[in-house]
Amino acid sequence: MNTPDTDTKLRGPAVWALILTGVASFMAALDNLVVTTALPAIREDLGGKLEDLEWTVNAYTLTFAVLLMFGAALGDRFGRRRLFIVGLAIFTGASAAAALSPGIDALIAARAVQGVGAAIMMPLTLTLLTAAVPAARRGMALGIYGAVTGLAVASGPLIGGSLTEHISWQWIFWLNVPIGLALIPLARLRLAESTAPDARLDVPGTLLISGGLFGIVYALVNANSDGWTSATVLTGLIVGAALVGGFIHHGFNNANPMLPMRLFRDRGFLGINLASLLMFLGMFGSIFLLSQFLQGVAGYSPTEAGLRMLPWTGMPMLVAPLAGILSDRIGGRPVVAAGLAFQALGLGWFAAILSADVSYAAQLPPLILSGIGMALYFAPAANVLMSTVAPADQGKASGTNNALREVGGALGVAVLASVFSAQGGYESPQAFTDGTIPALWIGAGAVALAAALALLVPRKAKADRTAADRTPADRTVAVPEKVPAAG
Repeated sequence: MNTPDTDTKLRGPAVWALILTGVASFMAALDNLVVTTALPAIREDLGGKLEDLEWTVNAYTLTFAVLLMFGAALGDRFGRRRLFIVGLAIFTGASAAAALSPGIDALIAARAVQGVGAAIMMPLTLTLLTAAVPAARRGMALGIYGAVTGLAVASGPLIGGSLTEHISWQWIFWLNVPIGLALIPLARLRLAESTAPDARLDVPGTLLISGGLFGIVYALVNANSDGWTSATVLTGLIVGAALVGGFIHHGFNNANPMLPMRLFRDRGFLGINLASLLMFLGMFGSIFLLSQFLQGVAGYSPTEAGLRMLPWTGMPMLVAPLAGILSDRIGGRPVVAAGLAFQALGLGWFAAILSADVSYAAQLPPLILSGIGMALYFAPAANVLMSTVAPADQGKASGTNNALREVGGALGVAVLASVFSAQGGYESPQAFTDGTIPALWIGAGAVALAAALALLVPRKAKADRTAADRTPADRTVAVPEKVPAAG
């Protein structure tokens, strides 16, 4: 049993873990959205069509998504702190390459490498934090972690817009470089190493899911330019779906798969992951279009557009910590489901009132409602997820959830942009509005379905097991700094 003195000593490592993982997750989450308000400037400077703008966003989210589970497995096997530092280094270097890109193709390539670094780094943040924080305080810590993620979502459009307008769009990437260089030595000194017992790499599973998701997203992005019945689009959809099916079969039948499909037999794990995918599909696809609407149709500057997105994207800064505490008291299910419902209502409201001359006063209520919904979702979702699996599976659970979020984001941009280009375009403000409205309705429907799926989560999450309750195998998951790392 811990003495009060021991409890005090545990606070330092937990605080450092929260700071370092929070800042790293902030950078990775920021790069999902920081590009959105810079898209018009990038298009003007480097050229490119709608498909190129989609890939500027999706090259990051797609590589992020398909390699997340492999990144988590690398951390489980070779040490989460060690691989966290490797991911940070790759992400930082690719950020510099993106800033130096001479053309749109080079930018897309650099964004893809950024995604590789984030895929190694991001799933390990949640696992390292969970291992460092006592179970009794985990809800609060994950609430703060969720608020930091929400802050990245909030500040992404604003930071991207401000840097684009007042310096240049390249600085949305240069910003990561000094932060990454500072985090690398601090992570080595302040984070405890941790591993998972008997961790194995699943190369066949990684290849199956990577090829499958790339084929599907490639087909969706190019469907309107090439035609839905073109050979490239049909091949991407059919082969991609077959590879994803092969990945699912592999997860059921392989002895040590990257993603054990047995985890989805827990309805809480199934519900929160499907809800996360659909939430990000609706949210990211909508932000991709609305950030351009505010500049191209409403006539705001990049900074002004970012500021006007804050009632939506900024609300997690205020509400997410409270949502984490609330979920500890009443359970995660009602908080998550209510948040998703509010987000869906907000997007539907936006679609109902949108027009080429809509006032900002009319946009404000749905922006606020969507922001409250996003905030209520973010913090409890992380805690609910980690409560559905055993400690030895936390790395895979974190990688799975983050991967499905990014898959949702990539699919959201691809699907909603496909609807947009089929119904409208960049030719005029009215054409842009005509394309955006049906896309927003699709986004609202996806998030509404997510709210229904969140009800699959049990009323009360499974209680976290304390260290004393864990098996010897479980206890090797978190290795204190003063104890040699297992393996």
